[in-house]
Parts: sequence; C-alpha cells; structure tokens
Amino acid sequence: MSEASSPPEKTTVNIRITETFLSDVDATWEDLGYNSRSEFVRDVLRDAVKHPEFNRADLKAIAVSEVDIQEGRTHSSEEIKAEYGRDDASEQ
Repeated sequence: MSEASSPPEKTTVNIRITETFLSDVDATWEDLGYNSRSEFVRDVLRDAVKHPEFNRADLKAIAVSEVDIQEGRTHSSEEIKAEYGRDDASEQ
C-alpha cells in the first residue's frame, strides 16, 4: 500500500472540562447517534474549522427557530401578506 493512500495518523489530544459538561457532551453524542465521544468531538471540531462563519449567535438563532416551528409559532404567506396589506394582484 502506498503512503498516499494510507489514512492520516491520528494524535491523541487531552482537554479538561467539568464533569457536568462532560455529561452534557455524552448525552448529546448518544442522542445524535454517534458511535463514540471521539467521533462526535472530531465532527464538531471539523465543522468549527470548515465553517467558521457559524458562530454561537447563529446557532442559537437556528435553535430558537426550530423550537418555534415545533411549537407551531409560524405564519403562512397569506397571513404575512394580510398583515402588510399585500395581495397577489399587486405582485403581478
């Protein structure tokens, strides 16, 4: 097997976090269906590096929107048009 086709070598990284946070991390990776904590942490780090444009505020806004949708706090396009005095005839 050539060197180019072999998988990159993995390095162990140690971090210190509180037991409470570790419990939250463990519950999260299990709920999301990951096979291991390491797999979950690798994905989270990969996403943070590849998509730095997503910050905590963006993720919080997405989460809040998801809760709004799940709890039925949405408006139809017809409701929005009525609220702003728009009708289909004015769009043409």
